[in-house]
Amino acid sequence: MAFLAFVRTTGKRALRLALLGLCGASPLAVSAPLPAVPADGSAVLRIHGSNTVGAKLAPMLIAGMFEAQGFGSVRIASAGRENEQRISAIDSSGRTLHASVAAHGTGTGFAGLKDGSADLAAASRPIKDSEHESLASLGDLRSAQAEQVIAIDGLAIIVHPNNRIASLSVEQVARLFAGEIQNWRELGGDDLAVELHARDDRSGTYDTFKELVLGTQSKTLAGSATRYESNDQLSEIVSTRPGAIGFVGLASVGSSKALAIADGDSHPMLPTTALVATEDYPLSRRLFLYANPAEQTDWTRAFLDFVHSAAGQSIVGKSGYVAQAITAIKLPVETSMPQLYQDLASQAQRLTVNFRFDEGSARLDNKAQRDVGRLIDYLQSTDKQMNAAVLVGFGDAKGDSARTALLSKLRAMAVRRELSRGGILVKDINGLGDQLPVASNNESGRIKNRRVEVWVY
Repeated sequence: MAFLAFVRTTGKRALRLALLGLCGASPLAVSAPLPAVPADGSAVLRIHGSNTVGAKLAPMLIAGMFEAQGFGSVRIASAGRENEQRISAIDSSGRTLHASVAAHGTGTGFAGLKDGSADLAAASRPIKDSEHESLASLGDLRSAQAEQVIAIDGLAIIVHPNNRIASLSVEQVARLFAGEIQNWRELGGDDLAVELHARDDRSGTYDTFKELVLGTQSKTLAGSATRYESNDQLSEIVSTRPGAIGFVGLASVGSSKALAIADGDSHPMLPTTALVATEDYPLSRRLFLYANPAEQTDWTRAFLDFVHSAAGQSIVGKSGYVAQAITAIKLPVETSMPQLYQDLASQAQRLTVNFRFDEGSARLDNKAQRDVGRLIDYLQSTDKQMNAAVLVGFGDAKGDSARTALLSKLRAMAVRRELSRGGILVKDINGLGDQLPVASNNESGRIKNRRVEVWVY
């Protein structure tokens, strides 16, 4: 589905977000000249960490920034070591400059921030408590100045293209990778032995898989699994092995077949652009860049500005991941929906943005704070700033249902408050409590279920 259309961005947006204090850096590309090229020939930007981010996306974004500044001879090449790349260009004065990307796993990015060998840590999962504590001397790595959501990804469960299985539950995926299901016939497939292929222990993709799949079912990865540092290599192998199953980032599905995944009471969902954009897909995740919150080079700030710009997010879409753009989609009406939701599905369109919150909180997270600006721009550009938007809040089935319903409405009210500051008059707000879950009621699933959806007439 074509959900990679991008809303035109203006300078007013940057001013509005700055006034609201919603983020640490402007989401627009820098119009002023970039900083000078280092006289010693050192890299202008160093990114360490996630292979999911670093294999393709980060080099493309750096190259895009160089090209946007009018630099010539922009080139992405191997740095001479596996999963390391050098992005070079020539400026208007004929000087050569370069940036470097080392994609050896999310954990190596935080190590690079700590020892000063990296300007940015690329991560395919949020920072862990242990990493946050280890880097406390730099400042708060969970602050808006440090934590930058740059794209949305779906963790795809992949099999050989001729595998007859079309969908699995999270529980079945966990049992497969734990080695408890050893033949595809046990799931209604062909009489083939199951072959397990997984990312290595340094990978943020593996950390996400452990959290969203294995951990929710109290399973551990079978020792028989073949491990990989690279998403692309894993996918390539799975596509040639009839009994194989693996997991990769959305951009690395390649010739393999992605399965639809169900979590709890949700319907099986494929990692489509729309379902990943809203983060409804059970194995969706955010891709991050983490920066030193107190000390960022001019090049680091310029790069982050470019990443959040319309041009940068367009590159995100071209790379195979899902950009943080907003489009309207039509949902089918289902009799299992609450009447309010049926009315919306029949008369309105849902936007591909969700606002999510911490447990028991109505506080917008870092991504939601930026999404407020994106939503304001969308509503203004489509002439829907007055009485056209409806906010629907949801909670998780934990504790008192009346309190859950109230909190779900308070979350919708929190989004309305931020929109009103941008001149948007919301038509209506609703709180549907723990109805229509998109994930199970475990810890990671509850995070997905605590959301505010946006609909427009």
